[in-house]
Amino acid sequence: MTDTLQHARVLSPRRNTSEASSVAELVSEQLRHFGIDENSDYGQALSRTASHLYDAQSDVMSLWDITNKTLGTLGKEDRMAYFNAKKFLSFQMAKVLDTLQNPFRKTYQSLSSGNGAQGHYPLFDNVTALFSATPVVVRTATYIYACTEWVDDAFQGKEATHQIYSRLLNPTNISLANAIVDLEAGPYAGDYLAWNFNSGMAAIDGVLSNVLTHGDVLIVSRNVYGGVYQLLHDYFARENRLNIQIAWFDGYTKEEFSRFLADTRQQNQGRLDKGASLHVYLESPCNPHGYVLDVPGITVEAHAVGALVMLDSTLATPVLHQPLQHPDKMARPDYVMHSYTKDICGSGATTAGVVIGETYRMFQPKGSSMNGVEWSQTLFWDVYYIKGAFLDSEKAFDVLNGMKTLEQRLMSKVINTLIFTEFLNAHPQIRVNSHAVAKHENASLREQLHNNGWPCPLFTVDMAPAQLSKAVFTSFFDSLEPAFSHQVSIGQTNTIILCPALTSHSELSTEEQKKAGIELTTMRIAMGTDNVKQLMAQFILAARHFIEPAAPGFCAAFLAPAEIDDIYRRVCMQVCEQYHGGVASMTEVLQE
Repeated sequence: MTDTLQHARVLSPRRNTSEASSVAELVSEQLRHFGIDENSDYGQALSRTASHLYDAQSDVMSLWDITNKTLGTLGKEDRMAYFNAKKFLSFQMAKVLDTLQNPFRKTYQSLSSGNGAQGHYPLFDNVTALFSATPVVVRTATYIYACTEWVDDAFQGKEATHQIYSRLLNPTNISLANAIVDLEAGPYAGDYLAWNFNSGMAAIDGVLSNVLTHGDVLIVSRNVYGGVYQLLHDYFARENRLNIQIAWFDGYTKEEFSRFLADTRQQNQGRLDKGASLHVYLESPCNPHGYVLDVPGITVEAHAVGALVMLDSTLATPVLHQPLQHPDKMARPDYVMHSYTKDICGSGATTAGVVIGETYRMFQPKGSSMNGVEWSQTLFWDVYYIKGAFLDSEKAFDVLNGMKTLEQRLMSKVINTLIFTEFLNAHPQIRVNSHAVAKHENASLREQLHNNGWPCPLFTVDMAPAQLSKAVFTSFFDSLEPAFSHQVSIGQTNTIILCPALTSHSELSTEEQKKAGIELTTMRIAMGTDNVKQLMAQFILAARHFIEPAAPGFCAAFLAPAEIDDIYRRVCMQVCEQYHGGVASMTEVLQE
């Protein structure tokens, strides 16, 4: 069978059972399938239309082939011309479909009894949505299918554009998946695929459920979100569940991980000899301190022993770190997760999450196998298809809208973080646990790994040197509203403060909290885009009212207002110069 006929056959209602050896035979077969007399006026018109469509399908596939072969050799000017020519072609195809709706509706109406009981048939009304400048919110549970063989292929995962049920696929959701892959993977986006979940925790549970099998060993970075600790400790590690052996990694560097990996393998050799696998789960930057781990270095070490690496990159967002764009594939995590709920959406109005991985690990049609992974082992068929944690279209649309301002919001948060941590760090009785502080032990990794060396806008602070009583501290903390918001989530436009021991990490025992560097009076601060001077003023005024009477002289150690103004101006100029100075020159933009 020629490539032309093979491409055309995809459009046939008998695509899997057709015996046609030419486009003309495909057309005749199609008319017979629907009981149309091809010698009638209607049959002849339908025959000519179908012939054009079969030919167009072959020509479009030729366009795709030519694009793949030539795109890398074209200058930017030619690529722009290619793009616009294809865009207009899409409009032409949509126009043909839109024109078809009039005879289609006329025929449909003729089937009705005339009392409207048959209802409205929206198929072609949806065509004009192709011209929407933003992704369309598709609010439907199910979809109309074309014919028996097409829907059979859809259930086999061989017809990606033929959606069946919104728990599995939804156009708005797929638009978001494509967008996050473009942001995270950049030039390697063609190798990756994403599945969106109804929350960040659902995404994490999904990937863990896909990767882990009974009795496996899992290395986990110490400072993870409390909900992840609870999921691992209270579910996956339970003997009557998956009996996963968890090894908590306290370090941050490649060298520390290499030693820990060797020790963990030795300690669990009995399990590994019996067929258990060893994998790695990281969170970087991590909650609540915002520490950065050497993700590329750790990943290389893990891959050297055949371990898969799962990375929660929520706090980095694709603005601070893009681990899937590392030039060395061995240094890229196998899976990257985000809680969209946080900075990527940014509004605090939507809960959502995502898992990104290489396409062959995420989805393959039934019966396929690639790189040692069977179709049934992919995230889609193994977990996503059956667990029902799919993200609905309204939430997907909210996240897509939030993405539009992500870079600008993160830059504002970076400015606020640098200013506020410098202000606090200047006070001798306040301990700032943030790699934004130049002399912090984690600052060098932040400089090495984060774009522009920018800090994570999440960090912790405590006042242990002041030896405040619990009553004084809680009165001070409770008075930080309204400048600081007393909320439990992070990543919104407002600055949020909480005590992790009582909220986000309350699932940890007191001993585990101490190992994670969390004291009862530790404050976790998630910087927003708000006026950082108002935040500092609220902090100073609350300290004057509640701390100063119990610790005389405490407030005298704050920086003077003029010094704070100098810090503000200097940091704003520094970050803006880093951001705008990193923009490609006009010559590069014209030639890229």
